[in-house]
Amino acid sequence: MAADSNSNLRITIERNPPQSRLAELNIKCWPKWGCSPGKYQLKFDAEETCYLVKGKVKAYLKGSSEFVEFGAGDLVTIPKGLSCTWDVSLAVDKYYKFESNSSATSSSC
Repeated sequence: MAADSNSNLRITIERNPPQSRLAELNIKCWPKWGCSPGKYQLKFDAEETCYLVKGKVKAYLKGSSEFVEFGAGDLVTIPKGLSCTWDVSLAVDKYYKFESNSSATSSSC
């Protein structure tokens, strides 16, 4: 049996992180993205961290009925290489950041 490329990849969810954590990450300076309810097939070519301002999502790992659910107020990290389907039940509005090779972080936008 061949190993699924998603088998060791996991979406991590930090539920309702404190404002101090969001300020430390400088989330308000990240780009914003949104989508309406529907199903979206996604492949992450880089690690993404996002903070949902609104919305509700069930993310199904590719080729599996296994899913994780997250929504407004959650800080979500999606690993590089993960393929999944987002089943969006409430329109999403989020701040997001893709991991880059640069370790420098800016404190202002």
